[in-house]
Amino acid sequence: MGTIASRAFGPLGLVRMSGRDSREAHRAASPLELFFDLVFVVAVSQASQGLHHGIAEGEAGAAVLGYGMIFFAIWWAWMNFTWFASAFDVDDWLYRLTTIVQMGGVLVLATGVQSAMAEGEWAVVTWGYVIMRLAMVAQWARLAISDPEQRSVAIRYALGIVAVQLLWLARLLFSADVQFWSFWPAAILEMLIPVWAERARNTPWHPHHIAERYGCFTLIVLGESLLASSNAVIPALGAGEHTAALVGLAVAGIVIAAGMWWVYFSREQGERLGASPRAFAFGYAHYFVFASAGAVSAGIEVELDLLEDAHGVSTASSALAFTLPVAVFLVTIWLVMLRGRISEPASAIFLIAAALVLACGVLPVLTVAGTAVCLVIAVVTLEWDRLR
Repeated sequence: MGTIASRAFGPLGLVRMSGRDSREAHRAASPLELFFDLVFVVAVSQASQGLHHGIAEGEAGAAVLGYGMIFFAIWWAWMNFTWFASAFDVDDWLYRLTTIVQMGGVLVLATGVQSAMAEGEWAVVTWGYVIMRLAMVAQWARLAISDPEQRSVAIRYALGIVAVQLLWLARLLFSADVQFWSFWPAAILEMLIPVWAERARNTPWHPHHIAERYGCFTLIVLGESLLASSNAVIPALGAGEHTAALVGLAVAGIVIAAGMWWVYFSREQGERLGASPRAFAFGYAHYFVFASAGAVSAGIEVELDLLEDAHGVSTASSALAFTLPVAVFLVTIWLVMLRGRISEPASAIFLIAAALVLACGVLPVLTVAGTAVCLVIAVVTLEWDRLR
């Protein structure tokens, strides 16, 4: 048990995999974990681009559904590795290679995002996802062999993941409609695996490490949104048209990203994750945090299309594409991270700000500036409440 450095190396230079100390001091994200996160930028970028293109072509409903399905695969694969690493990371060569296989699965998934969202062809995405998940099976199997204390929970995880992967692959034998409707029960089964497995034994994840890892991925997603937005706005500025509006959009994008960052990191979360029910709520609710943050860049790009009078872009859909992700982000953060930690007056103001963000989507003239102002109000409210 304890830190990696304290464990003896066995044959072939492998460390015996067992539960780490959940109270280990100064536990931080490893270089491998940070490298793992970076690969997901590719998949998030492809998903947000697909969302932008779908909305721009007048297929907002289908684009949002496709984006949600893609992001489930991204989020769930990332989350499962993160919690496993928090509890059982040994950082030897086999652990690293297995993790790199998962990273390869992410890249396979990313190559299939556009065809999945635009044409309903989900084979490449599915295979990429299954590669990631089967690599996790190898990790759980190794744990079951190495640590008798963790064997029961490891076997449950391994069997559950294998069973659901067979379901994902079986879906590919059917029509696009069947694949769509069968996605939802398969996704629910995936999310039930940890609930079932942890009944055998709670895995020894580190609460502060988990909070840090979620913060790292939030930074990754917000950074990707800034990069995608910049890549769209800079060429448009170079064309020399709509300069004032483009500068305003760029400034608003920075203010909104900074506001989302400020809100997310306004309160420490590690101390709150000691109990499993709260940990499950924290982990699962971050689907909406990550997906909404990733969608912000699509909203900015749709606003840019509107400025350039792109064909097929409606004012209503472009406004909601900009404001809805921000509103979802704020409400989710309040529900999971701020509720009960800030005063009732601060909660009321914060939620009013979130509602006003959504209202800005109904009043297109206020979409960009109004959303930025609401984020500033939310941030000021949190800082005022901290100083009371």
